[in-house]
Amino acid sequence: MAILVTGGAGFIGGNFVLDWLAQSGEPVINVDKLTYAGNLETLKSIDGNPAHLFVKADIGDRAVIGELLRTHQPRAVINFAAESHVDRSIDGPGEFIQTNVVGTFNLLESVRGYWNELDEAARAAFRFLHVSTDEVYGTLEADDPPFSESNAYEPNSPYSASKAASDHLVRAWHHTYGLPVLTTNCSNNYGPYHFPEKLIPLVILNAIAGKPLPIYGDGQQVRDWLFVKDHCAAIRAVLAGGKVGETYNVGGWNEKPNLDVVKTICGILDELKPRTDGLSYAEQIAFVKDRPGHDRRYAIDARKLERELGWKPAETFETGIRKTVAWYLENTQWTANVQSGAYLQWVEKNYADRNS
Repeated sequence: MAILVTGGAGFIGGNFVLDWLAQSGEPVINVDKLTYAGNLETLKSIDGNPAHLFVKADIGDRAVIGELLRTHQPRAVINFAAESHVDRSIDGPGEFIQTNVVGTFNLLESVRGYWNELDEAARAAFRFLHVSTDEVYGTLEADDPPFSESNAYEPNSPYSASKAASDHLVRAWHHTYGLPVLTTNCSNNYGPYHFPEKLIPLVILNAIAGKPLPIYGDGQQVRDWLFVKDHCAAIRAVLAGGKVGETYNVGGWNEKPNLDVVKTICGILDELKPRTDGLSYAEQIAFVKDRPGHDRRYAIDARKLERELGWKPAETFETGIRKTVAWYLENTQWTANVQSGAYLQWVEKNYADRNS
């Protein structure tokens, strides 16, 4: 038995592969294109593990994916592969359409061809689990209830629109062709191995480097924060017991304005790695021009997942963010290796015109 994971060198996919192998002896075929956010350093601890096979490939390459499926006969495919950064999608939406829409279509067709060739028992046991985002639901007002699985899709960015399209494709391949699919829509993840253009790792690394901590607009955009290892546990639960064709929302029950998140990080850094001048890292906070069409609030109602499969997050935001800050302070070599020239050029370009 084996599973095939796409995007398994990225942030969430990489954490999932590490956790899977730590808790299961079942082999993983790990496929990743290794774009800017894919990082083999994340998987360094499993170098030489015979239960882990890494293959550099694009999910849109039907010949490669088809051959991997036929050779290794996985019982499940878990699709993490995606372009996922909203700012990058605003700057260049084409890559998001290509990976998230066209790539998902090609992956579904590869998997459908493989699944059709399985015997009856293997067909019944097989699962295709598609990992998606709460951003497909659009934005919430301050007093709106959290997103449930029945919320209409109202994506507002090129990124969320491309993920919404991929979700619809997965649904259609189930209803039209019978492919046994599961979909998860998660809130904002944070934790170890997070690529440092996202808010939490960006703030941690900028703070200790003495750089400004950029806050979009007034910093009151609210997000529901989910520790990545809790997300991995949720995916395992859905894979093991989720009802075919169903969607499960995964959230951390941790709604926080961005400014509060940044101030919390500053407080932890003040304790764990104080500035040499004795001032708080909060002194480095700098408000910058907001991103176009910035959604005001996301929140996830994860009660269906708890009710049907018994999952709920193990970490509060306070425990998870402390673990996250400590991890970045202890893993400076990983952060140095991922902060390449191309990454630094992108950060400079993204924030250069936002300074107010």
